[in-house]
Amino acid sequence: MIHKVTNTNDIEITAQLAHKIWNDHYVPIIGQNQVDYMLAKFQSFNAISNQLENGYEYFLISENNKPIGYLGLISNSESKKMMISKIYINQNERGAGYGKQLIDFTIKLAKEKGMETIWLTVNKNNSNSIKWYQKLNFKIKNEVEMDIGNGFIMDDFVMELQIN
Repeated sequence: MIHKVTNTNDIEITAQLAHKIWNDHYVPIIGQNQVDYMLAKFQSFNAISNQLENGYEYFLISENNKPIGYLGLISNSESKKMMISKIYINQNERGAGYGKQLIDFTIKLAKEKGMETIWLTVNKNNSNSIKWYQKLNFKIKNEVEMDIGNGFIMDDFVMELQIN
C-alpha cells in the first residue's frame, strides 16, 4: 500500500526509514561521515518537514501495515519534469517488486500532472541501482558533481525516463 505523508507521525516514520536504509546501503559507497551528514541535512524529521512545506511530496510504501520504504517527488510544471528526489526500500524487502511499484506509482502521478519526463540522480558508484533504473528504461543523460557542504561532494549520474 502506498500512502501520502501528511502528518508528523508519517514524517517520523519516513525519517526512521531513511536512517536505517541509508546506514544499511550507503556506508560502503560514500562512508559513514557523509551518510550521517546527508541524513541530518536531507532526511531528518526537520529536513523532511521543510521539504513538504516547499513543494515536495512524500509517500510511504507498506506491506502488512509495516512501512518498508518511501518516495520523495518534486514536480516542475514549466519543464514538465518530475524529479524522484528519494526512492528507498528496506534492504530485506529489495527484489520483491516494491521499488517497481513506486516507479509505476510515480509514472501514473506524473502523467496525471501533465509531466513528460521523470528524472533522478544516482551515485556513480551505486552500480546495482543504476542497472535497476536502466532495466526500467531510465537513460543516463548527464553527470553532475554537487558540493553539498561540509567538504562532501555528490558525484552522480542524471537519469531520465520519457513517459509521454
